[in-house]
Amino acid sequence: MSVRTHQVGSQGLITSVEGLGTMGMTAMYGTRDDAGSVDTIHRAIELGVTLFDTADMYGPFTGEELVGRAIAAHRDDIVLATKFGGVTLDETGKIVGGPNGRPEYVRRAVEGSLRRLGTDRIDLYYQHRVDPTVPVAETFGTLGDLVAEGKVRYLGISEASAETIREAHAAAPLTAVQSEYSLFTRTVETNGVFDAVRELGIGFVAYSPLGRGILTGGLRSLDELPESDWRRSAPRFDGDNFAHNLTLVDRLWAIAEKSGATPGQLALAWVLAQGVTAIPGTKRRAYLEENIAASELSLGSDVLSALSEAIPAGEVVGERYSPLGMKAIQE
Repeated sequence: MSVRTHQVGSQGLITSVEGLGTMGMTAMYGTRDDAGSVDTIHRAIELGVTLFDTADMYGPFTGEELVGRAIAAHRDDIVLATKFGGVTLDETGKIVGGPNGRPEYVRRAVEGSLRRLGTDRIDLYYQHRVDPTVPVAETFGTLGDLVAEGKVRYLGISEASAETIREAHAAAPLTAVQSEYSLFTRTVETNGVFDAVRELGIGFVAYSPLGRGILTGGLRSLDELPESDWRRSAPRFDGDNFAHNLTLVDRLWAIAEKSGATPGQLALAWVLAQGVTAIPGTKRRAYLEENIAASELSLGSDVLSALSEAIPAGEVVGERYSPLGMKAIQE
């Protein structure tokens, strides 16, 4: 079992088709297990995963610190991706404001990430959320300077509109656009984002390709989640919304039972079949191995169509984030 590689975008970046999202290792999804998380990262490297995704706001700061320690002995063999500007952080990691794309903040953020990751360059650096108060061309002008200085190799942007993607790309070439994408979240298919990245030769990186765990089929009750798990307050996991969305997962189960794969593997394989990179997140080695096996599945057109029809794009109910979280997303 090993993950195949492909080119992301047209700037020369090569990564595994499936990376590892690390947000849940230190933030959002309950209690930490640093030893287990490091073991999962090392197992991912053994299985051929080369793309590891983190952000300064995971923790904050603790996500980058953990990933930096875990990959230190393998630095030259992996693609290290991190993000800045999802919120404004002070030097201690305290959140002191919203999205921040000011040039002086970009420079401060990259120096902090380099230090915490224990590296001299970031392979893929994303603007985590677009700052509505700063022209994106100004932000990416600074990011282009960081590429020229060798501190960053490739650039990306997350949860941006097609118009913003075009403006950023004109200021400094984008290698990747990262947005949520799964059988449960397909907005990028219709809002112009997929059209823009394909036209411009930009890679697409799908986060939460398992719908934050619901598409694995294993999450049936919020009682199974730790009290600190943010999904307890997420609209899609709330009350009647969650009950309805589970009926869609039941349809996925029905297809999985005929295929010999798990629901989560089918959901991941469907995302990969769209020609994108996926970064499912987990801190557990067993789930990692299940996810990696999905990259080896080759689904026929009949199965892909059945999956798309089982969970139609508009049938999932509930927003992805709270109203405040949705405000930071360009759709």
